[in-house]
Amino acid sequence: MKSKEFFAGWEHLDITPEKPVCLCGQFYARISEGIKDPITSTIAFFQSIAEDGKTSHAVIVSCDLVAIPEEFRKAIIEKTMKLMPGIKNEEIIISATHTHTAPEVGGDILRGTTGLDLKDIYGIELPAMKISDYIEFAATEVAQGIKNAREKRNKSGIGFGLGFAVVGFNRRVAYLDGSSKMYGNTNDSQFSHIEGYEDHSINIMGTWDQQKNLTGLIVNIACPSQVDESLFVISADYWHEVRQELRRRLGDSVCVLAQCSAAGDQSPHVLLCKQSHQRMWNLSGKTERENIAIRVADGIQRILPYIEKEIDYQPEFRMSHKTLYLKSYPATDQELKECQDEAEKYKKEYDKLKQEIEQNPDKKNQPRWYKDITYNYRRYRWFNRYVERCQKFKENTKIPIDVYVLRIGDIVFATNPFELYLDYGIRIKTQSPAIQTFVVQLAGGGTYLPTQRAIKGKSYGAVGPSCRVGPEGGKELVEETLEMINALWREEC
Repeated sequence: MKSKEFFAGWEHLDITPEKPVCLCGQFYARISEGIKDPITSTIAFFQSIAEDGKTSHAVIVSCDLVAIPEEFRKAIIEKTMKLMPGIKNEEIIISATHTHTAPEVGGDILRGTTGLDLKDIYGIELPAMKISDYIEFAATEVAQGIKNAREKRNKSGIGFGLGFAVVGFNRRVAYLDGSSKMYGNTNDSQFSHIEGYEDHSINIMGTWDQQKNLTGLIVNIACPSQVDESLFVISADYWHEVRQELRRRLGDSVCVLAQCSAAGDQSPHVLLCKQSHQRMWNLSGKTERENIAIRVADGIQRILPYIEKEIDYQPEFRMSHKTLYLKSYPATDQELKECQDEAEKYKKEYDKLKQEIEQNPDKKNQPRWYKDITYNYRRYRWFNRYVERCQKFKENTKIPIDVYVLRIGDIVFATNPFELYLDYGIRIKTQSPAIQTFVVQLAGGGTYLPTQRAIKGKSYGAVGPSCRVGPEGGKELVEETLEMINALWREEC
């Protein structure tokens, strides 16, 4: 549907909790001990009115969180529909930047299960805000933010472009014996190569009002937001500095909506020539996060003058949603036996630590007393849940996932709920009929979707406990996503 009139509205809001929370992203628990910088949500509300008067909507939401589990998404949708009865579930895309220093929001990402109880997730009572309380707060804020974005909408046009900035690196190190390891040691005599590809492109879509003032930017980068992933404080990670730098250059009124493209095997962590990188950061007088922000802002500022030459005030506007059923991760008897052994090992250590705490409750007065016991419990549950899943379901279990595809002009947004390995994202981008394709991962609850190459190398992120869907399911995801995208172009004919 070609727009006769196109509208865009933006909102940027703070979803930082005031109370200590349990931070999501590591096996061990981390209770927040302060706020390094705020975590936020940015919202873009789009409306298209066609020649025949038909009105269509799409909402894109980005949150500085590790993922968007179903409990959190459901709360946002329900609250939004109460505030705006005309908005439909399938018109709202919600994704995470994958910061590891933001609150738990329901569902245990590492286990691939759901749950709102911190004790169930970590094996012990923790002095932190309830997950349900944070969901209530954050979902209320986001829903109101969606309404605000709609109310702020103005006649607009869109522009898009492709820039480049080095942000993400492949984080899987391959060795001469054929094995791989996430964040492996490259200063090892058995080091062979980095396992996969890297994507340094920045996909950008902006909106301009009738006076050709830039009002908002969607910035899509193939890298999770986890420079400081092990901190015990709340932080949006490098996206905080990126937003600050872009506003400094483009104006405080410009909203910046962050998206993480396919990046299951990517990370901002430098694995090669670390000393050289650290020296240059020291010489620059800026942190690693600040350097990333400058590179991203430079890449965007370089292409904005060209983007502004082609602003489309009547873009094609179509959206579709589909639930796909993908083949599950291929379990082997050997892997199951290894997981059973590991589960028993960690369970034994967890029981020991639990007994020590029960016999000596004063241990809870020590700083971060909960770290070791929660680590062992989570590792135990991580392995054990995988064994339980495999025993309950047959080998070719189909895993349901939701995919959203949105066409605006000659670009398309295509979502998935995974930490999707880069290869799959590249295949979608290169075979898409769109001039630019924005792959948006973590529009859902997480878990890795690895390549066959990674599974052969093994290691975290490419083994059964950390994956619900395997390479065959990844192939299905690519093919089904491309079919959905192609359908949006066929409708034009």
